[in-house]
Amino acid sequence: MSAKAEHYDVIRKPVITEKSTMASENNAVVFEVAIDANKPAIKEAVEALFGVKVKAVNTTVTKGKAKRFRGRPGRRSDFKKAYVTLEEGNAIDVTTGL
Repeated sequence: MSAKAEHYDVIRKPVITEKSTMASENNAVVFEVAIDANKPAIKEAVEALFGVKVKAVNTTVTKGKAKRFRGRPGRRSDFKKAYVTLEEGNAIDVTTGL
C-alpha cells in the first residue's frame, strides 16, 4: 500500500458544521479521522495530502448516540474529530473535497 493510501486511511472526511466554519476563521480545519489515529499521524497526513504546514492538532472522541433503526434500538458508532490549526499563510479549501 502506498504512503498516500495510508494518509487517506487516517483522514476520513472533512467535518462541515457551524462550529467548524467558526474554527476556519481562526485558520483551523476539522476532519473526521480514524479512531486509532494519533496526533503525529494526523499532522503528517494533513501536511502530505494538502501541502500545508500544521501548527497544532487537537482531537476529540465523540461517543455514538443510542438511536432507533427500523424500529429497533441501536447505537451509532463512536468517531474521532481532529481540529487541525494551520500556520499563518496556509489554507485548505474543504469544499473541493479530498
